[in-house]
Amino acid sequence: MDRAANGPGHGVERLTRLDGLRGLAACGVAFLYHTQLLFAPDMHGGEAGVYHWFHEWGWALVDLFFLISGYIFAHVYLGENAGGGGQPLARGRLLDFAVARFARLYPLHLLTLLFCAAVFFAAPGNTPIAFGAHLMMLQAFVQPVANTFNGPSWSISVEVVCYVLFALGAAGGRRTLRLVTALAIVGALVHFLLQGRSGGPWVGDGLPRGLLGFFLGQVMWHCRARMAQTSSALLVCLLAFGLALDMGTRSSLLPLTLYAWPAVLLLSLRAPFMGSAPMQWLGDRSYGIYLIHMPVLQLFQLRLGELPGTGATQVVVIAAFAGTVLILADMGYRMVEQPARRAIRCGFERRRAGSGSGRTSPV
Repeated sequence: MDRAANGPGHGVERLTRLDGLRGLAACGVAFLYHTQLLFAPDMHGGEAGVYHWFHEWGWALVDLFFLISGYIFAHVYLGENAGGGGQPLARGRLLDFAVARFARLYPLHLLTLLFCAAVFFAAPGNTPIAFGAHLMMLQAFVQPVANTFNGPSWSISVEVVCYVLFALGAAGGRRTLRLVTALAIVGALVHFLLQGRSGGPWVGDGLPRGLLGFFLGQVMWHCRARMAQTSSALLVCLLAFGLALDMGTRSSLLPLTLYAWPAVLLLSLRAPFMGSAPMQWLGDRSYGIYLIHMPVLQLFQLRLGELPGTGATQVVVIAAFAGTVLILADMGYRMVEQPARRAIRCGFERRRAGSGSGRTSPV
C-alpha cells in the first residue's frame, strides 16, 4: 500500500486500498441496490446471480463501511502509531478528535439535509421533529426518522456513537478500550442471536450493526500481523461461506459481518489495484456518493415516475443516475467537504491559539 499523509500533522501510513474499497461499497449501495426503486417491482427477479444479490442484499454493504471505519480508526488513533507520527487518543486529545470528526462529517450532511428540507418538505415524514433529529445527527434513534429527509444518513449517526465509544475507551487506556470493545461486540451478537430476523434491513438492527462492524474492524487491526499470514485461497473460501450461509429464521448479517466482509477487507489490502488513482478518486468521494445519491434518486423518481422499462432502459437510466451522482459527489468533495474541513480546523486552531494552547489537531 502507498505511503501517504492523512493530512497536516499526520505521518500515519494511509490505507489507500481501503479507501478504494469504501468507494466501491458506496457505489454498490447507491447504484446497485437503491436504483431498483426507480423501476416497477415486477421488473426484478430474473437477473444474473451477482446482480440479483445486490438487489436483495446490497444494503448490507453499509456493514462493510462500519468494518472499514473500525480498522482505519484503530490504525490512525491508537498508541501503536505514536512513533510513526500518529496521534494516539488521550484525554487531552478528545476535543481535537471531536472537531476532526465534526469537520469531516457535518458540512455535507447539513447541506444535503437542507436540500431535502427545501425540495421534499411536503413528504409525510419530514416533520420539524424529524428535521431536528437529523440536525443533531440523531436520526437513527428517533423512529421513523431514519426514513425521512435523507434516509441513508441513519448510518452516519450510528457511526458517531461508535466514534464516541471508541474515543472514550481509547482515552481510558488499553484495558478500558478492550472492555468497551468486548461489550460492544458481545452486546451486538446477543442482539442478533436473540432478536435478529431473517431478511432486512430492519430498523432496530441499526446500532447493533454499527457496534459489531466497527469494533470487529478494530480487533482485526490488532490481529493484522497474524491475519496477514492467512492464504488468499482461504479468504476467498470465507467470503463464499459468508455469502452463502443460510441462517434460517436468524439474521444473515452475522455470516456477512463475521466472515464475508472481513475476508473482503483483507483481500483488498492485498490487491494493488484497490490503491490505484481511480480507486482513490472514488474513495475520496465515497461520503458524497453515499449522502447525495438518495436526494438525486428522489428527483429522478419525481421526474420519471416508476419505470416499467426494458433491460436497455434500465441500463440507460442507471448510467444517467450514476453519472449525475458522481459529478455532484466530485463537486461536493472539492467545493464543500475540503474547504469546510479546512475552515473548521483553522477556526478551531485560531481559537485555541488565542487561549494559549499549542496542541495541533488531528485530521
